[in-house]
Amino acid sequence: MTAEPIPTPTLDRMKSEGSWNPLWDTLSQWDPEWTEQFMAMNATPVQRGVFTPEFVELLSIAIDAAATHMYAPGVRRHIRAALELGVSKEEILTVLEMVSVLGIHACNLGVPILAEELDAYESRRPAH
Repeated sequence: MTAEPIPTPTLDRMKSEGSWNPLWDTLSQWDPEWTEQFMAMNATPVQRGVFTPEFVELLSIAIDAAATHMYAPGVRRHIRAALELGVSKEEILTVLEMVSVLGIHACNLGVPILAEELDAYESRRPAH
């Protein structure tokens, strides 16, 4: 008995629009129903039209460029779309500059730990 294929209109639309990430292929093949539901849920805020298309592209650039994500194909796709919508180079650059501060948390976390470990190291060393 062969199961009926799961309808995946959101995934099909993403693939046809060029917004599909090929890294999701295996997930989609193994569990098309879950992947469809996830992608449909992810698209809902954009489809509601609360934000302008320009703002959505700028937000998407920020998400894809963030240190926790760093998805270059998405950054490129959203920069192209933003430019096509009339977003200026300065606006896009400002978003990239703003999102770059996310990386400062590595210093906020790491520098105090380094200071503590240096103090502990120094206290264990024999005095000369």
